[in-house]
Amino acid sequence: MEEINQKALDPDQLPFVAPSNKLPLFAALQWMSLSWKDFKAAPLVSLVYGLVLVLISYLLAIASWYLGGAVLLFSLLSGLVFIAPVLALGLYSVSCQIEAGYKPKLAFCIREGKRHLGNELIFSVILLVVFLLWTKAGTGIHIFFPMESDTQLSDYITFYTIGSLIGAVFAGIVFLASAFALPMMMDRRADAITAVITSVNAVLQNKMPMLIWVSIIVACVVVCFLTAFLAMAVLMPLLGYATWHGYKQTINAELWQENKKLNDKYPVVDQLTH
Repeated sequence: MEEINQKALDPDQLPFVAPSNKLPLFAALQWMSLSWKDFKAAPLVSLVYGLVLVLISYLLAIASWYLGGAVLLFSLLSGLVFIAPVLALGLYSVSCQIEAGYKPKLAFCIREGKRHLGNELIFSVILLVVFLLWTKAGTGIHIFFPMESDTQLSDYITFYTIGSLIGAVFAGIVFLASAFALPMMMDRRADAITAVITSVNAVLQNKMPMLIWVSIIVACVVVCFLTAFLAMAVLMPLLGYATWHGYKQTINAELWQENKKLNDKYPVVDQLTH
């Protein structure tokens, strides 16, 4: 253990990617069960965080509607898939605090976000590039929207099917990069590129369990849309907590130096919140 800790201090000694564990098929169901326990352990923090995300979604939706109408609104709602991992960073911190035996505090979540700002910005740039490529692809497809007076239903089905498939490809890229990257950056002193590559490797090593996890995420997103974002107040915290537990079960990042312990930082948080 002493040797491992020494290696963790020397970046040149670290492997290119953190190894991943082999997951059971229905691991995602266990993550959701653990996330519900976290939600019950911190209901107020969870709901406040979730309601803030609901408010942000409404503000963005209203702005998009007035600036560009239905097309821009649809693009923005689709784009939420790309920015959701960054928005959930504070939720990983809540699960981390509960895991350490502390009562979660929003102030600590804010401090965590600031402390990892550099890596978050790099990761956000990666997501932004993918989002811009997706937007460009969506614009290119839109010119083929059937406009003729005698357009058949099959023409609309074909158009939306192709658009959905292309969107799914970009969403898949985002999922590969973000499945475990942000939790690793928060938990360990790993740079954004290492965390992203680790995430991609872990997903590819556990295709079927991660497919079930994706299905749960998609189902939750659909419910959020069908309830006009209101379900996001509960479902987003649950997905965030589940992601943290998924990271802890999947990624073996022991060689990377652990970020500063909660015990060292919590007194500062207590001063901020009292």
